Amino acid sequence: MTMIVLIPAYQPDQRLVRLVSRLGGHRILIVDDGSGGSYRHVFEEARQAGADVITLAGNRGKGFALKTGFAHIAARHPGVDVVCADSDGQHRAEDIEAVAGRLRTSPAAMVLGVRRFTGPVPARSRYGNAATRILFRMITGLAVSDTQTGLRGYPARMLGWLGRVPGDRFEYELRLLLRAARERLPVEEVGIATVYLDGNSSSHFRPVVDSARIYGPLLAFAGSSLLAFAVDAALLAMLVSWTGQLVTSAIAARLISATLNYTVNRTAVFGGDGRTPHRQAAPRYAALALVSLTANVALLELLTPVTGSLAVSKVVTEAALFLAGFAVQRLFVFGRRPAETGTPIATEPQPAGTRG
Repeated sequence: MTMIVLIPAYQPDQRLVRLVSRLGGHRILIVDDGSGGSYRHVFEEARQAGADVITLAGNRGKGFALKTGFAHIAARHPGVDVVCADSDGQHRAEDIEAVAGRLRTSPAAMVLGVRRFTGPVPARSRYGNAATRILFRMITGLAVSDTQTGLRGYPARMLGWLGRVPGDRFEYELRLLLRAARERLPVEEVGIATVYLDGNSSSHFRPVVDSARIYGPLLAFAGSSLLAFAVDAALLAMLVSWTGQLVTSAIAARLISATLNYTVNRTAVFGGDGRTPHRQAAPRYAALALVSLTANVALLELLTPVTGSLAVSKVVTEAALFLAGFAVQRLFVFGRRPAETGTPIATEPQPAGTRG
């Protein structure tokens, strides 16, 4: 056995059964995410078609269902690679096979089946994915064509790592990409068909709640720097007003805001089991802060006489340093090399706090 197809399913229809039938050459594990008694016959038909089914007592979310499957596979089938697919007919058997084929020959930590978004695609899917793709690349530097694809392949060595990434619902898969970008894990892509049936009416994606969950990690990543900018700007204005010294005020304001930014990034934005130790992150951040401070002061000194306004100069300066700061923090300060992360041990997923 070289691969297991893992399918999380919530209130599926006959498309799940048809997919199982078309994947007869593979072992298939379905996690019923608390669909209820009305859908028991669908899962029974999937069993008869050759799938194994794990049933959760209640609806816990896609991320929780996936982690339940990962833990089961790691415990019962160690050393076996996994390809995850959705249950709603969006992933064809041939596309699952394409991802599995690349997974067998690739050293990547994950292989993504990326949609081309051609033909009739619901607007919320087309534009939502485009916005997330652009924002994701801006913040992480990793170019991913389809950040929301559910068709993904993972080598067996990644199962423990997958179980430790937080997130129980739709945000989980984006968190996997964010963690992979931070740890500089190799990610590969395979082009697949774009399939939306009945305007994607079978999707259980909740536009407001689940969009907030998906964009939350990205916005937290950006919000930390914006918070530091606001504190820095306010302190600079106050200190210059009190002392009349631009250079001294800029240095003091930056030292305070940098300390705040470091604390928030390490504990909130990059928190969890993968938190970078102080002995590694603090010296890296100090080096970044020194370079950033030098550039900040130099640009303020250069621009203030030109613009005639400290406020305008501050905005221009911070805008110029904003993306550079994100990239350096991701790659240098809080980025942990594969050698630092080690090989995680598969663990059972922990219960979620709430459904919403």
